[in-house]
Amino acid sequence: MGKKTNLVGEIIQDPKVKPLSPHLQVYRPQITSVLSITHRMTGVVLSVGSLGLACWIIAGAFGEQVFSVAQLIISHWISQLLLFAWTLCLFYHLLNGIRHLFWDAGKGLEISQVTWSGWFVVSSACVLNIIFWLIAYGFFAKLV
Repeated sequence: MGKKTNLVGEIIQDPKVKPLSPHLQVYRPQITSVLSITHRMTGVVLSVGSLGLACWIIAGAFGEQVFSVAQLIISHWISQLLLFAWTLCLFYHLLNGIRHLFWDAGKGLEISQVTWSGWFVVSSACVLNIIFWLIAYGFFAKLV
């Protein structure tokens, strides 16, 4: 069945069909939307990473041989890179969750405060992650 047209040849829109709302590609990304999407994605990454952490712990329960295989896997540079990303997600998700608690209390809801706190969460997560890994690799112990 063809489209309905008027006498001039213009397509007549069916009144029952509603136009689609603009979606993400129409809007310019803002810090609030990017951080909201990132918060959800880091939650998924943390869930998947927690399964890996559980496997590592369970490997310890199966004995020394199984745990040594798990340690060999986790000490590989790709695994270390994934762990670095996982801890970055952990710190980001934690700090952004605290930010949301302040919002729930009615604090920091002005646009300038939202933007500032968003950048603060991102930068603090990066700094905390670097400090965590420096401690994990014993960097500060070498200074003492």
